[in-house]
Amino acid sequence: MYTPSPSYRLHINGWIAAAGIALCAAPVWAGSIEAAEFNSPTLQRSWTYNVYLPTGYDTNSKLRYPVMYLLHGNDGARNDWPVKGNLLQTADQLIQSGQIPPAIIVMPDAGTTWYVDLKEKMETAFFNDLVPHVEGKYRTLKTRDGRVIGGLSMGGYGALRYVLKYPEKFQAAALLSPAIYNPEPPADSSARFVKVFAEPNTDGAYSRTVWQSYNYPVLWEQFLAKKVSVPMYINSGDDDEFMIESEATQLYSLLRKNKQPAELRIVNGKHEWPVWESTVGDALKYVFRTVRRPQSDQ
Repeated sequence: MYTPSPSYRLHINGWIAAAGIALCAAPVWAGSIEAAEFNSPTLQRSWTYNVYLPTGYDTNSKLRYPVMYLLHGNDGARNDWPVKGNLLQTADQLIQSGQIPPAIIVMPDAGTTWYVDLKEKMETAFFNDLVPHVEGKYRTLKTRDGRVIGGLSMGGYGALRYVLKYPEKFQAAALLSPAIYNPEPPADSSARFVKVFAEPNTDGAYSRTVWQSYNYPVLWEQFLAKKVSVPMYINSGDDDEFMIESEATQLYSLLRKNKQPAELRIVNGKHEWPVWESTVGDALKYVFRTVRRPQSDQ
């Protein structure tokens, strides 16, 4: 599989092209997706990510932008959102129409870590390494009201954990078919087979106790005690083979019961990319509606 080098910038009208294929000229309002990497002290290795930069980013060196961290699903990668999710075209069109502000979107590689400190210290690396790196390299707004997060399936699980544990860091969250099974994953869920939620010093077999010690209910009371409002967009396909529509509804009801802002969308489809590609625009509109607009350093 071809992987863009860190210096390779993709200017695309709605799709990622294979290496060697000529691209049509992009419209003047088209943003770009850049592949990048940096050394993560926590992970003790190189860490790769994609970043969407809006049109005009290179021409106004004093403007700072709101930023979204967009997390992929189990067995996924940073290229999923541009290739399968049509992210570049969706973001371009929403920015051009004024439905979201010009923004930076970061799509990190996370393997099958489920964004927790188990297989690797991914949660620690996210906050201690990735966020500071992004804020140092790109002109992002560095306060809570300029930072949002989202993800699909495993990424939705990670995004929910992060906003419940650190609500002071995120203005809003988008959870697309989040794999937030309560009390535990169904028998055919990948969460049981990826050797993440296992007891220490074992062969990696799934442990109900470990799953429940990391799933969102254990963070709930701590989240409410902070009295920080985090608007959440939640969705699922109505034919999701993992019955995530019921998990999404359960979370939505819990948020509403506790007077937390949230919106729920149950759409036609399964646990598959047509659901996420068709709803990511709706999610972007929701999470960006309360962020600060791009601001000048001056």
